[in-house]
Amino acid sequence: MNRLRAIAVLLSSALSLPGYAQSPLSVHLPGAGAGVGLGMGSGTGLGIGRAQPVFGNPASGPLDGFARDALRRVTGLRQAAIRRLLREHGDLIQTDPAGDPAVRGEIIATFPAGDALSRVMALGFRVIRNHPMPELGLNVVALGVPPHWSLQQSLRVLRAAVPDGTYDYDPIYFPSGVRAGNAVPPRATATTRSTHTMPKLGLVDTGIDASDPQFRHSIVHAWGCGGAEPAAAHGTAVASVLVRDAPADLYAADVYCGAPTGGSAEAIIAALGWLARQRVPVINVSLVGPKNLLLGQVVAALIARGYVIVAAVGNDGPAAPPLYPAAYPQVVGVTAVDGHRRVLLEAERGPQVTFAALGAGVPVATVGGGTSVARGTSFAAPTVAASFAALLPAPSPRAAAEARAALVNRAIDLGARGWDPVYGYGLLGAR
Repeated sequence: MNRLRAIAVLLSSALSLPGYAQSPLSVHLPGAGAGVGLGMGSGTGLGIGRAQPVFGNPASGPLDGFARDALRRVTGLRQAAIRRLLREHGDLIQTDPAGDPAVRGEIIATFPAGDALSRVMALGFRVIRNHPMPELGLNVVALGVPPHWSLQQSLRVLRAAVPDGTYDYDPIYFPSGVRAGNAVPPRATATTRSTHTMPKLGLVDTGIDASDPQFRHSIVHAWGCGGAEPAAAHGTAVASVLVRDAPADLYAADVYCGAPTGGSAEAIIAALGWLARQRVPVINVSLVGPKNLLLGQVVAALIARGYVIVAAVGNDGPAAPPLYPAAYPQVVGVTAVDGHRRVLLEAERGPQVTFAALGAGVPVATVGGGTSVARGTSFAAPTVAASFAALLPAPSPRAAAEARAALVNRAIDLGARGWDPVYGYGLLGAR
């Protein structure tokens, strides 16, 4: 019966082609009822020409053809959203050689000290935006490519002419998870605490509806969008899980702002730079996308300085290639389990999995008030992030390592004894 219920949830998400609602990061499923939506990314699939998932559940064995088809549809939602994004905004977005969407005509780069940037500009490139990050010892720039040059040609020229720089495409990352649409009774919110004892948490996501009652005991600092604060379902839902058990000093960076190019690596990098300036020790990133040299460089710089990055591993299926930033070294990758502590059928597996948390039937806040339930690794990650924040008041390599060790000891082992690629070290946040 539980297996049939899981299949029904997957089918309810999969039987309609997704369409955008207001922005490319919010996908609503027709006919599913009010409030039903998919925030794209770690709950959906991408991968033309990539490995096909092998479906199964450690607790229930291989799935039959009916369930396999349902799961295939769910893990293909992000791919469908990308196709629509390219179709509707091809003037702004193109694909890289791997088929991932990237900002058209732009490259992101870092340079060592010296005249590297001047040499780049002498080649015909122009600086569009600049993101100095002295706290991380980095300066990231967005470069416009010369007219009539492809991104591939531009990268080849840059790497050959100025090899002391780092260059890459500016890919688009997607948030994730399925909001199941059925309202649930509001949860009791945590009691008010002194701002001196509140854990400090960072969120890189869509905008959030900070007016929701679930945030009334927390302090929310918004960043991005030029001062505007466009609320969206995914960020609001993830943020509500971050503050579910205790109010927080929440630093919420909107990297989408309703723009077609929202969720770019450059935007995420800029948000991480802001969080570094604010010294926010634990950062939740429930977004997924391809490996990127610049984003990986910034993430590594943060981790080396004692920050903890917690990221959803993604729901592209158990045999899909790893998604980032969860798969970068030392990032805390989080998978999702259901109420019976079984891994979600669509959750990714592999060495990037560090912990598991509840990711099905998760009560979340909705834009405009109210509560819904959500499914996906996006909504498991914030439980783990909040666990780290309770142990790490400030960035510190030693304290971050101690917090990680404490949570490994606290985790409930679910799969093979010790660490395993399905559940990592085990379940956190068990109730």
